[in-house]
Amino acid sequence: MQHTLLPFTGSSVGLWRAPWLLAGVAAVLVLGACSKAAAPTEPVRAVKVVKVGESGVVAAHEYAGEVRARVESRLGFRVAGKIIKRQAEVGQRVKAGQVLAQIDPQDFKLAAEAGRAQVASALTNRDLAAADFKRFAALKDQNFISGAELERRETTLKAAQAQLEQAQAQLKSQGNQTGYANLVADVSGIVTAVEAEPGQVVSAGTPVVRIAQDGARDVVFNVPEDRVGELAVGAAVSIKRWSAGDGENANVQGKVREIAASADPVTRTFPVKVAVNAAQSPALGSTVYVYPASSFAGVQVMKLPTSALFQQGQATHVWQLDTASMTVKSTPVQVATADGNEAVIAAGLQPGALVVSAGVHVLSPNQKVTLYKDNKLAAQENIAGAATKNVANGIVQEATKPLPAGAAASPAASAAK
Repeated sequence: MQHTLLPFTGSSVGLWRAPWLLAGVAAVLVLGACSKAAAPTEPVRAVKVVKVGESGVVAAHEYAGEVRARVESRLGFRVAGKIIKRQAEVGQRVKAGQVLAQIDPQDFKLAAEAGRAQVASALTNRDLAAADFKRFAALKDQNFISGAELERRETTLKAAQAQLEQAQAQLKSQGNQTGYANLVADVSGIVTAVEAEPGQVVSAGTPVVRIAQDGARDVVFNVPEDRVGELAVGAAVSIKRWSAGDGENANVQGKVREIAASADPVTRTFPVKVAVNAAQSPALGSTVYVYPASSFAGVQVMKLPTSALFQQGQATHVWQLDTASMTVKSTPVQVATADGNEAVIAAGLQPGALVVSAGVHVLSPNQKVTLYKDNKLAAQENIAGAATKNVANGIVQEATKPLPAGAAASPAASAAK
């Protein structure tokens, strides 16, 4: 067997090396695909900061209250009937014993007359029984009748006496009902409401007139469930008159007298009553502002805007700025209470620290930041600088302008030269 050797040409060498070149290119592509892409750089964000300092607690919780009488009575007739007259009007001051309204007394007068007739009949029966008993007692002394017969006459006399007493009691009751036809004020005060009108038939006990008794006054306001724990019986309260002028003494002091044990079923708030001096109390029914004394009043504390706080896990944090590296770090803080739109910080920060006050949700630990500058303010500064530069250039150009022949140089031009 003979073997024929083909000549080794350039074209044959290229064909022989082509598979190896393709394999090398594929390996490079595979290695390039497996290599990790470079991580994008964290953007430098502009932040607003506030400097932590100590200040007093200023804001107190404000509630709207109403001035009411401590005792307010709803008076009604003690008997049923038709109202024929009402003397009381809303806002009227009444005295104890004054007639406020009347119902038709005709039926009660007739009942009283019937009672008097019953008394007269019972009195006659009693007198007759007494005469019989006296006569039979004389017969018994003469032994004309037995003792049993005398006892029967005595029993009849006692029954007649009891009937007389019953009739007298009924007559007295009817007389009282005749008096109940007049609704009389039992205390002095101011009529705050009228709940029945003449011509209306009312039952016994139906409220007709409401009277706010003279004496102590209360300011009543409602407190939400999350604030009721801050109040206690005897705590001082400041009350501001809503309608007082600038020159008037608008503030009245009071003390918490009563805190409701349960929330109102409709508003889900707790009614609170504050006792005030009757002499200093605003007018009955007035609207007032109530400011309960805060336990933090007058205390120097550190405060931050609520926008500076964010929640991380179960703790509250803030972003504290490191001015040396211009980076932020997360710092846990303890919030004591709220003071308006600011949070009172109890622990976690020192006075003088710089804390990010806005945009806390887009930051991350050790992130580079810059201090935010208002664009409008910067634009105003640029406009002011450009205007100043233009004025200065105008003065220089005016001073260096050549003068016409024979004209005297101006003082500004002379000064410029």
